Amino acid sequence: MTLDAVLNRIDEDLPQALERLMDLLRIPSISTDPANKADCARAADWLVDELRALGFEASARPTPGHPMVVGHCGDAATDGPHLLFYGHYDVQPVDPLSLWDRDPFDPEIQDTPKGRVIRARGASDDKGQLMTFLEACRAWKAVHGTLPGRLTIFFEGEEESGSPSLIPFMQENADELRADIALICDTGLFEDTAPAIVTMLRGLLGEELTIRGPVKDLHSGMYGGAAINPIRVLSRILGNMHDDQGRIVIPNFYDGVTELPDAIRQQWQSLAFDHAKFLGDVGLSVPAGEQDRTPLEMIWSRPTAEINGIWGGYTGDGFKTVLPSDAHAKVSFRLVGEQDPFAIRENFRAWVQSQLPADCKVDFHGHGNSPAGVMAIDDPAFESARAALTEEWGRSAAYVGCGGSIPIAGYFKTYLGMDAMLLGFGRDDDQIHSPNEKYDLQCFHKGIRSWARILEKLV
Repeated sequence: MTLDAVLNRIDEDLPQALERLMDLLRIPSISTDPANKADCARAADWLVDELRALGFEASARPTPGHPMVVGHCGDAATDGPHLLFYGHYDVQPVDPLSLWDRDPFDPEIQDTPKGRVIRARGASDDKGQLMTFLEACRAWKAVHGTLPGRLTIFFEGEEESGSPSLIPFMQENADELRADIALICDTGLFEDTAPAIVTMLRGLLGEELTIRGPVKDLHSGMYGGAAINPIRVLSRILGNMHDDQGRIVIPNFYDGVTELPDAIRQQWQSLAFDHAKFLGDVGLSVPAGEQDRTPLEMIWSRPTAEINGIWGGYTGDGFKTVLPSDAHAKVSFRLVGEQDPFAIRENFRAWVQSQLPADCKVDFHGHGNSPAGVMAIDDPAFESARAALTEEWGRSAAYVGCGGSIPIAGYFKTYLGMDAMLLGFGRDDDQIHSPNEKYDLQCFHKGIRSWARILEKLV
């Protein structure tokens, strides 16, 4: 079988694939630090050279920030679907450097009690992940003599610094980038062992509010009891966001929240998620969300309202009996289904305003918004990819949700009109964004093999 020949080639070429990954990991492409601007350009050029060596027409495209890397093979006459693969070559800062066991940009294969790992910044997020796809293409071409079908490669260099150039670039190059489906390799295995395809991503809305009362801080002995205290007002309002069952009481908050399809609910139940361990690992024991929902629903398919920071008055050492003139909080909302972040922002602000007592006013400052992403899994490509992952990992692959937000998936839908398939091979202990980041050698190897199987089914 031709697929077997591709898989054998991947196995034989693994040492060389690792060397190529090591070369990319040595480039300190930290996108948020201006001192590393040239390194980001160097990483983009490195990827362009690799793509060209594989047979792609590729180039690094300038932006106001770091370059985008775009590559193409095939054209409209090529049989099969047009696939776009997305990844990012930039990495997080390494601070605090003192907590690293070695130079974060001097990658090394290490033996650990759990197996061999690739240790370096970017090993898992996202250089190791994106290279799994390129190595699958390399093996495919070695066996078939051609690349697999019609492909567009799209690598970003600003994902870890807010993607300021991404949307303008996608809008300006929409016709070139648009494909039948986007493939994103920036997620992980479920509980470190089961392959998974993310089909639900929660959106995110951020709000900062300041309650203002007296024109200056007041002496609590002279004014306490008679003067309104903004901290008390803020605490009461935020404490009212949830009822006793964990449900959010902001008017119309649940507009657009959809129920799980039965097939997805059954898959999630079959995962046998151990919520006691999940909470126990962080010193907790009781799920605190909506009490009529399972823990997996709480973190994957239900919306949230969380207070991320609250402050006011005197917070230094010792004690100061002050009534503060203002109080502040940061609140975030994770959104699902068809929830409209703009409507929720308006409803939240109106709800806060309605609870203000006399002599108080409120100022708001928005901190971005993005809608939820729900993938159309009735596309046959999803079942094909799920079958391919199941074959490679020997465990039934599942459709899962993601409690966090991955904006690029929503951007593909909004600006290019196409769904995205998110699958990856990271593990929970990869320590992405933290010192001593790693990527399991097994995940890198089986990730390459997984993409080869997926490509064989899709093209």
